[in-house]
Amino acid sequence: MKLEGINLTKTFGSHHALSGAEFCTSDDARVIALLGPSGGGKSTLLRVLGCLLVPEIGSVSMDGEVLPHDEVGALAERRKNGFVFQGYNLFPHLTALENIALPLRSVHGMTAPDACARAQELLERLGLSSHANKRPSQLSGGQQQRAAIARALAPKPRLLLLDEPTSALDPVMTGEVLDVIRELAESGQNIVLATHEISFARQVADWVVFLAEGKVVESSAATDFFTQPKNPLAKRYLEGLSKYR
Repeated sequence: MKLEGINLTKTFGSHHALSGAEFCTSDDARVIALLGPSGGGKSTLLRVLGCLLVPEIGSVSMDGEVLPHDEVGALAERRKNGFVFQGYNLFPHLTALENIALPLRSVHGMTAPDACARAQELLERLGLSSHANKRPSQLSGGQQQRAAIARALAPKPRLLLLDEPTSALDPVMTGEVLDVIRELAESGQNIVLATHEISFARQVADWVVFLAEGKVVESSAATDFFTQPKNPLAKRYLEGLSKYR
C-alpha cells in the first residue's frame, strides 16, 4: 500500500490542524504509524486518510488513486475502511454481537444470518465469544475496544484506521488490545495507527509519518526513523518518550 499526501491543509476556525502537510510512503508499506506530540495533527491526518474529513487544500492518493473531495465520493470511500477511536463508540443498548452485526445489515446490505455469522466469527477470533450477548457496560475497557475492532473488521476493510486505541486503557487492557493489533498486522491487514505507544509502533510499523504543528516533519521507513531520525524534533521526541521506559 502506498499513501501520498500533497499540501494537505485542514482548518477548524482559525486553527490549522494540518498546514501544508506532505508525505509519501513506500509501495509496500502495510502498517503506517502516525507519531508526534499531542496537537500535532495525527488525528486530523488519520481522518483525512479515511475520508472522514475533506481537506480544504491538497490531495491524498492511495496506490496512485486520488481520494475524492466531494461528500458523496468521500462517503463511498469511507465505507471501504474500518475505524477505531479512543472512546469505543459502541451502541450501549446493543450486545457485543449486535454492535458488529447491525452495521453489516444496515450499511453493507448483508443478510441477518450472514451478518450474525460474521460477527460470531470475529468475536471468536478476538477472544470475545463468551461475551457475545453482553452489553458494553458489562465489558471491561479492553473488551469494549476489542469489540470495536471486531466491528471495524467486519466488512473486511481495505484500510483499518486506529486513533489512539489504547489511550483510555490501563496497562493490562492496553496489552490485550495491542496483541490484537499485532496479530492483525501479521495477518496482512493494512493499518494506519495514530499512537504514543512508541515501543509498540517500533515492533509493528513499516513506515512512520511524524507530525508537529500540522506539518509532516519526517516521513521514513520505520527502521530508519527509530534508529536514526533525521529531524532534531523527532529525535528529542523519541528520547523524551524512552527516558523512563
